[in-house]
Amino acid sequence: MNRGKIIFLNGVTSAGKTSIVEAIQSQSEQFYYVVANDLFEETIGERYLREDYWKYLSEAIMLMYHTAKLFSDHGKNVLIDGIMVERPELKPHYGKVKEIFSGYPLSIIEVFCPLDICRERNIARGNRREDQSQEQHDMMARDIPYHYSVNTGINSPEQCADLILNHI
Repeated sequence: MNRGKIIFLNGVTSAGKTSIVEAIQSQSEQFYYVVANDLFEETIGERYLREDYWKYLSEAIMLMYHTAKLFSDHGKNVLIDGIMVERPELKPHYGKVKEIFSGYPLSIIEVFCPLDICRERNIARGNRREDQSQEQHDMMARDIPYHYSVNTGINSPEQCADLILNHI
């Protein structure tokens, strides 16, 4: 069986990753599975997140990557809605991603949005801290060789989805 494609949308909160995932899923019959940092964070009990947030979230993120790999092993295409941050618990984050997905059809897509627009989106959402995107940007993994990049500050989620689907 052929492995399914893995598309990793990497960007800070409110950059538009989830909106792009939804657009890809509505435009393409081949990408209907998604794993996301937010979904896997919800699998962790509140007590543990309060006790040691990054320890438990880091474990859940690694499990998320292995879940995406499992979908691929079964010939299913999967989207990853995530962010590669360089925290001590995850270092080197990109190195771990490369290792986990070695030999797999992985495309890492940069989902970029100017931080002032992310800040406005965080305020409008109401469930994110105003400066959360900036904090994540400051700890993002650097020097990732992206396969493609989209800018949600100038393109709609649907346009970004089109660009990504045409690229892959």
